[in-house]
Amino acid sequence: MNGRHDYCAVTPYGRVSGSSRVRVFEWLDRAGVGFVLSSYLSLHDARPSALLRRPAALAAAELRLRELAAVRWRRLFLHREASPLSRGEEERRLLTRSEFSVYDFDDALQWDYGDGGLLRRLAPKATKTCVAVHCADRVIAGNPVLADWASQHHRDVVVIPSCVAPDDYVRKATHTLHDPPRIGWIGSPRNEVYLSWIEDALREIHRRTGARITLIGAPRPTLGGLESVVDRVAWTPARERAALAELDIGIMPVPDTSYSRGKCGYKLLQYGAAGLPAVASPVGVNAEILSLFGMPAARSTGDWVEAILALLNCGDADRERLGRRAQDVVSRRYSYDVWLSHWKAALELTTLREPS
Repeated sequence: MNGRHDYCAVTPYGRVSGSSRVRVFEWLDRAGVGFVLSSYLSLHDARPSALLRRPAALAAAELRLRELAAVRWRRLFLHREASPLSRGEEERRLLTRSEFSVYDFDDALQWDYGDGGLLRRLAPKATKTCVAVHCADRVIAGNPVLADWASQHHRDVVVIPSCVAPDDYVRKATHTLHDPPRIGWIGSPRNEVYLSWIEDALREIHRRTGARITLIGAPRPTLGGLESVVDRVAWTPARERAALAELDIGIMPVPDTSYSRGKCGYKLLQYGAAGLPAVASPVGVNAEILSLFGMPAARSTGDWVEAILALLNCGDADRERLGRRAQDVVSRRYSYDVWLSHWKAALELTTLREPS
């Protein structure tokens, strides 16, 4: 490779992927230094079907990783995994060859042993995550749950939450309910199953109020009978920033599992940035975010019905107050501007300055 070998960032997905966009691309846009970037095939995920349709590009991506691993980078930043085909070898080479390396993860990958497909079982994320944590000079965890686990395997672990850029979101102009009310969810197709777990609650809300569910994500139906009360909006970056302000209430159901406890609450932060009142499962970091927002938590079907009805039945001023409080919390505690100096310090790009 030509040129100076200063900074390299490696992520398994492209900017269209939520995880890579939030944990890598947004930081690189603000870093103030140039990074050589590897985003594998630049896809939004690593499904085997997508990989197998691109054999030439797949071979080129693997060759690119080997070329990057042959360089002694001054700073190497690895997010999640280098390759969906690796069992840890690529991650080890990249991290140990560099002068100073940082591994970043934002899901409980250490407990992901590959349920759901042959490729995931042959190259489980758990194996390569453990390798990466051991081999990196420093580990960045997306929340305290992940940091607690990583600290059992590494002495230098810092927490940097998944952040949002509040100014990128259209903020709600009015909290007067639509007719019928709009309850919204945003996310990837593989996570839509979480909505099925509160199907009874959503049907009861629809029966009582006529409310419909707006899904910002995949346009293809996946929810069976629940689709009768669902309106789908295909995801694009522009729609993500504007569509949340057109909802009345956001929801984030999450199962209480070890994997889900490692999630970073990003949907709640997006709702907060738009000033949208929300209800969520108090799982992992969600519990803290809900408390800071002053918004209701729900576990059972009855909880979900009660919490959503309470937000629909309270006054416009109360919903506006909740939305403004959430916007303030996001701006002060979960914005890129607040955490940029911490991120740069974690990569030893600058001296840490505490946010005011």
